[in-house]
Parts: sequence; C-alpha cells; structure tokens
Amino acid sequence: MIYIRREKIRFVLMVTALIISISLVLKLLQANPELTLSNLVERSEGGAASFQLKTDDPKDDGPRGKCGLAKPCAGNDYTFKIYSGATNIIGPQICFEGKMIIEKDRRGKRPGINIAVINEKTGEHIKTGIFNMWNGKVEELIEFLKSIEDGSLVLIATFDDPATKLNDEARTLIAELGSSYISQLKFRDNWLFVGGKNTKTQVTFEQHLKNDRKTNKYESWPEMIEMEGCIPRID
Repeated sequence: MIYIRREKIRFVLMVTALIISISLVLKLLQANPELTLSNLVERSEGGAASFQLKTDDPKDDGPRGKCGLAKPCAGNDYTFKIYSGATNIIGPQICFEGKMIIEKDRRGKRPGINIAVINEKTGEHIKTGIFNMWNGKVEELIEFLKSIEDGSLVLIATFDDPATKLNDEARTLIAELGSSYISQLKFRDNWLFVGGKNTKTQVTFEQHLKNDRKTNKYESWPEMIEMEGCIPRID
C-alpha cells in the first residue's frame, strides 16, 4: 500500500510539472511572435541562445538596414532599433549601428530602465546603465543621468516596472534629454526613447504604451513595443 501511494504521489508531481512547463512555453510563444516551438527545443538541447533581430526576409529581395531595419538609412546616418520588455519574462533590447548593446534575455533580468549612451560624433558606445525602479535606488539613476556628457545620444528601453521609484528630479533630468512622456510614465508602462544631451542633431524618438488591464495584452502588462529609425551623423 505504501508503494502504491508513493507511485500516485510521483504521478501527481509529474503531471503538475508538465502543466507548469506547458503554461510557461505558451506564455513565451505569446510574448514573442518570432519565437517558435522548434526554437525552444533547440535551445533546451544546445543551451540558451541570444535573440537576434531578423536581417533578411525571403519575401523581400531589397537591401535591408543594420539592426534589421526594412531599409538602410540614408547616407551615413546612424541606425537604431529598440524593443521594450514583455511581461516580466522577456527583457528589452537595444541595437545601434548593427551592434546589440543590450541583448534580449528570457530569464527576467534587467527590469526597470535600460540606458545606452552613444557619442554623437563618433557613434561609439560610451556606457550602459540598468536601473531597477521597483526596489532599486533612484539615486543611482540620477547619478548616471548627471554623468552623461554633452554631445551624447541616449537610448532607453523599459522592462516590467519603470516608474515606481522615479521621483521629480529623475523625471526632470530625462525630460531635459528630450522626453515628452516621462512625466506620464507609471507602473508597468512600456516606454521607448531616443534623445540626447545638448546634441547638435536634436532628434527625438519616443513611444509610450500605458498599463491598463482593460487593454493589456498580457493581463497585468501591456504588449511589447518596438521603435526604429535613423539619426543624422554630424560632420
């Protein structure tokens, strides 16, 4: 009798584990349309692989731009493409001039505000900052923002919660980079931003998607957003 009970308990545990695994796979497939079941199988067999943007399309024979843009940027302009995170599983991504500065992660890492700083004149990646706005210290974000030098391009992508610890000082510093939505940013909103600190081009790109259970794609989170574009290169 004891042996039979143990077998029943083992069976229940195996079924429970299977249900949890299937639920997680379905959530990942919903969160990232570029991810397929075969991809997951390959990664489980060969280890985790970093997410790569599509750089070609069999249906389109025309030339494509860096970072997977549909078309190359004109002349010598800089190319960028950035993604917000999805739910609290798939992290954000920032690509600049074909280089993955922040690669997408599927283990829930890098929540909050992710920042990449670029030299406007040379296109050189200067530094990266990742700031947890749920239980991190906003003072660290403020210090980072103040350290950004004039003539720097600033690319920002959020993941999960970007706003809980934000205060007026941090919001003001980001607004000075060119953001129009930072004053409205709230708990679990998705937000993407490209601007700069006293740059010559003074180009700004921005997208904001509110967290609203009535319209959210993933219950407590809005859907992933993406943004791409070209930034004029100065002489």
